Amino acid sequence: MNKRIYLSLAAAILPLVIFAQPNAAEYKKRAESMYRLVWSHYRVAKYNGLFLENYPSGRSDSLNYFQGESVKEKEVSFLWPFSGVFTSTNILMRVRGLKAKYKPYQDSLVTGIEQYRDTLRQPPGYQAYPVRFEKADRYYDDNGLVGIDYMESYFNTHNPLYLKRAKEVFKFILSGWNNDAGGGVTWLEGHNDQKPACSNGMATLTALKIYEGSKEYYYLEQGKRFYNWMYSTLRDSTTGIISNDVKLDGKQNRTFWTYNTGSLMEAAVLLYRFTGEAKYLTQAKQLAVSSFSYYSNLPHSKELKLHIDVPWFVTVLFRGYEALYKIDHNYQYIAAIEHDLNYAWQNSRDKYGLITKSWLPDGKQLAKPKWLLDEACIAELYARLYLLKTIK
Repeated sequence: MNKRIYLSLAAAILPLVIFAQPNAAEYKKRAESMYRLVWSHYRVAKYNGLFLENYPSGRSDSLNYFQGESVKEKEVSFLWPFSGVFTSTNILMRVRGLKAKYKPYQDSLVTGIEQYRDTLRQPPGYQAYPVRFEKADRYYDDNGLVGIDYMESYFNTHNPLYLKRAKEVFKFILSGWNNDAGGGVTWLEGHNDQKPACSNGMATLTALKIYEGSKEYYYLEQGKRFYNWMYSTLRDSTTGIISNDVKLDGKQNRTFWTYNTGSLMEAAVLLYRFTGEAKYLTQAKQLAVSSFSYYSNLPHSKELKLHIDVPWFVTVLFRGYEALYKIDHNYQYIAAIEHDLNYAWQNSRDKYGLITKSWLPDGKQLAKPKWLLDEACIAELYARLYLLKTIK
């Protein structure tokens, strides 16, 4: 072949090679690689099943995801970031050939999560910090995450204890329901000031996943009750997506975190699957269109397709898009997150292999300790992408 023609062809082909998305095998490799990093860097050996909040851990960071004032980083992580490791483990167990490999990790995480379970206050529920260290608040959104993780564990193993635990969690969540603002549960036990999407979205998914696993109609009805309240009360009429919360006077807090729409979108798809009612699929598609329009048009780096608010929040949005994709096969929304995640993997990892919270190669973020939840969700996302790429 003429050398000049060969070089011209190579130049034409090269950009396609550079920007091509990795294959499924690479996604599996990345999922397992990130999971190993999380397990090796964050696990606290002297407390069986527990993890650090940040790595490296100087225990000097202020954590601001609580009711009231921020708190200092403690000896082990709070429940919310812990749940990210539990979730990623369950998703890796779905990968063909990996269930037996990750079952011991799941067992360890069950041991860990039970250390947050408080049985002195009734009904039993999971508090924000392990009981062995102190008494802490019990958040309804945290408990929803526990319920979801136990149901995913049940789907993987069919261990009846996991189904029982999820039902117990849902009983605790229901104890927070009242008719202020038309229904729903508050953020945490004993604070009746707002009804947030996070608590109610995770409660909706807990109920629907219990129904999926048990076929007990009661949980389908409860899932519908939570869903209908959220869709009618928290959906913003201007953007079409889900507001952060509603105050007791009915006023919406028009802050739009990605995960709030993601959880309700996944719930809408589940309700469509379970009932066959077309309205739920229509609503899921509306939430997908509206959220993609909103987050792709927010100011964001030119290297990314979407605004990244919090990596785990985007992961929950991905779950909604993933559920919908399995019905309508529209890959557009997943492709945007896939693109951004791959950019972060290639460009935004620090010297330990951990990824910045913005998914951008920001110098200050690269130098800072990384939050457990920001990293555990990377393993989950890559495992989910692998599963999507290998669907027959």
